[in-house]
Amino acid sequence: MDHNHEEKIEDSEIKSWKSKLIWSWIFTVPIAFIMLLERIFDLSIVEMPYQSILILILAFPVVFIFGWPTIKAGIRGLVTFYFNMDSLISLGTVIAYLTGLIAFTGVIQDYSGVAAMIMAFFTTGKFVEAQARGRSSQEIRKLLELGAKTARIVKGNKEYDIPITEVQVGDILLIKPGEKIPTDGVVIKGESSVDESMVTGESLPVEKAKGMNVIGATINQDGILYVKTTKVGKDTFLAHIIELVEEAQGTKIPIQKLADKITSIFVPVILILSALTFIGWAIVTGDISRSLGVGIAVLVIACPCALGLATPTALMVSSGMGAKRGILIRKGEAIQTMKEVKIVVFDKTGTITKGKPEVTDINTIKGIKEKELLNISASLEKLSEHPIARAIVNKAALKSYRKVTGFKVLRGRGVEGKIGKSIVIIGNQTLMKERKIKLEKINKSIEDFEEDGKTTMIVTMNKKVLGVIAVADSVKEDSKEAIRKLNSYGYRTVMITGDNERTAKAIANQVGIKEVIANVLPENKAKKVEELQISGMVAFIGDGINDAPALKQSNVGIAMGTGTDIAIESGDIVLVNGSLIGVVQAINLSKATFKKIKQNLFWAFAYNVIAIPLAVAGVLHPVVAEIAMALSSITVVSNANLLKKKKID
Repeated sequence: MDHNHEEKIEDSEIKSWKSKLIWSWIFTVPIAFIMLLERIFDLSIVEMPYQSILILILAFPVVFIFGWPTIKAGIRGLVTFYFNMDSLISLGTVIAYLTGLIAFTGVIQDYSGVAAMIMAFFTTGKFVEAQARGRSSQEIRKLLELGAKTARIVKGNKEYDIPITEVQVGDILLIKPGEKIPTDGVVIKGESSVDESMVTGESLPVEKAKGMNVIGATINQDGILYVKTTKVGKDTFLAHIIELVEEAQGTKIPIQKLADKITSIFVPVILILSALTFIGWAIVTGDISRSLGVGIAVLVIACPCALGLATPTALMVSSGMGAKRGILIRKGEAIQTMKEVKIVVFDKTGTITKGKPEVTDINTIKGIKEKELLNISASLEKLSEHPIARAIVNKAALKSYRKVTGFKVLRGRGVEGKIGKSIVIIGNQTLMKERKIKLEKINKSIEDFEEDGKTTMIVTMNKKVLGVIAVADSVKEDSKEAIRKLNSYGYRTVMITGDNERTAKAIANQVGIKEVIANVLPENKAKKVEELQISGMVAFIGDGINDAPALKQSNVGIAMGTGTDIAIESGDIVLVNGSLIGVVQAINLSKATFKKIKQNLFWAFAYNVIAIPLAVAGVLHPVVAEIAMALSSITVVSNANLLKKKKID
């Protein structure tokens, strides 16, 4: 995004339209008063033709100054044959204004005052729309407004209060109880609980200690924290959230593209209909002035403003609702696609589970001590970034590690390296089969561990088994509830994991997933998703780098906000707090939003279907037509905002 996230774009737009509205009516009210006296009471303020000149003068700024952006956009559309909703309004108002000049010949009636009224009503409608857009993104802007304005940095033994804009990466910040955390960072000293509800939607505070990350604008609760700044300004987590939501609000979903296509066809059809209406009335009545008024009414009433607003307003409200609950819609089309999803596919580690495994059991063969097994394993695993590797290293808690050479990560299977002259391999059964290592001595232990849903890492040296380490990753508290709801809604829930089938099924049984695809290598996840897509649209939920291809392959990729940046960038929807309840909320939000879009499109078309025949029949005066058109836009905007009252939890 090339604008400052802290700049309130909606406010500037609202102010602009409000200014145009006020000035338009300042000039239009006298015109309406003059026309009212003349048409109803047959009175004139000044003699003709001076009255017509006065109306032309008053109408000019309304049409060609305050309404100039609309006129310019409409003319551009007519010249380039890329018709839009402004084409009809601009043509209608310009033609109506020109009648005021031609009226001096005595051939037609003066509609220049009508031109000012049409543009004044149109401007009023635009102001209402701008206000609605501003309200729909309030939740996003509130996040920025709640950010800290100053920060307390520590240098040596002294503390300094500085503006938040002067904070740099690497600064040490001191945050006292009750204060806002100024920016993203990592705790280097102290313990406290932090209220992250404004970002994650989670009501309970999160415990923070040394080494843990904190997010800017969240609130420190009861302890003193020393935080080293890791991100500032536009790089912060909060700024990234705003950017993602803004992107979603600017995208067009398939039904919006369809509405745009309809508009591009609808406008020229109306132009032709308006011309035919004018010609038809002129032939039948011989009254050029009356015929022109009817033709202008057709142009004005047919303006598809409501059609153009139907989808964007609902999408903007939806994005705001999602952001409030920690659901970031990165791509607008996901809202439409989500309601068509039949299969919901989950990665296991970090998605269904917490992603923080711990060593639960160690079983060694005769002659090998547990301490020795951990020493060998941790020396190798220290060189890996995998969560299971970290669990083994944490369990060993060694002060010094053995020297390892030739270290290799065998993706989805394990690790390999040399300690001295011995080749050490640590991995799953798939890796052991590849290397033709026999497991008879520990098969029973492996089976028992895996029956309990634990992941087993077999440790070997020179193709001889030393023992097995069992690691377990606990299920997130709300995973079971989320999957229960999805099952009750009739979705087909599937787990895809690189873990063995026993471990995967044990976890699946805990949360209620009936279908498991296990032993899947990272590069094959996307292929498995593609195979599932034969049966219906697929939503894939994952958190790791290895999930990125599957997130892209799926019809809707849902990334856990607690996962890697690559996974988040690959997702169409991001769940900030990493809770699977967000999947249920996203589905419900999608259905509610699309229902609202369809309602909006119905109202947009209904107004035109009813009003255009009335305009062609000469029943609607151009000003009445403009009021009806403005009401259709207001109806659509108001209906979109009713989405906020919908329960999606």
